[in-house]
Amino acid sequence: MKPRIALFLHQPKCSVQSGNGIMKALSPKYDFKIFTRHELEDDFFDDVDMVCFPGGIGDSDSYDYLLTHHAPSIRNFISRGGKYLGICMGAYWAGHHYFGILKDIQVVQYIKRRRSEIKRSFPTIAPVFWENRFYNMYFYDGPTFVAEKKNFKTVSTYYSGEPMAIMQKRIGLIGCHPESLRSWFRKPYMQQHWHEFEHHDLLLQFVDDLMER
Repeated sequence: MKPRIALFLHQPKCSVQSGNGIMKALSPKYDFKIFTRHELEDDFFDDVDMVCFPGGIGDSDSYDYLLTHHAPSIRNFISRGGKYLGICMGAYWAGHHYFGILKDIQVVQYIKRRRSEIKRSFPTIAPVFWENRFYNMYFYDGPTFVAEKKNFKTVSTYYSGEPMAIMQKRIGLIGCHPESLRSWFRKPYMQQHWHEFEHHDLLLQFVDDLMER
């Protein structure tokens, strides 16, 4: 039986496009259970191994009306050993202003960092190093992760050296979009960067490693 991931969707904040990419990348090894901002049964997370929040378009403060009422159940799920996967928007929501499930890590906009090579919020390509290999990865105003003392595992960094994908205990966060699909690369300046699903393999390995923690 495959492990099961509860995937949150709410267009466009946690977009169907990002959710579709996640399911395509992970479906060889994982099953999915979709949920939205609407009320859940008390036992909804009982048969789930991981909860996942994808990326999308919008302000991370939309958390207040989308997820405040789900937060206690999700925090309880993680405290009981459940895993959390956050990509872009979902990574922001792990921070202390939202779910508050990280220990001594700030989740901040990468484009506002002094050393960031990307200074505006628009769909683009970020050069990254993923486990010491170079990739050009889809990026749209994703976060980086700041801590006074390093208390997490860094899986990938931006070109500047700041963390792009990390794990802290049972929480895995990614600033770019390894789940991106071919349709995301239609604009002329993006077409040459289509990854032929290679980035899906990176995401699948990331989730496999997180599941083992």
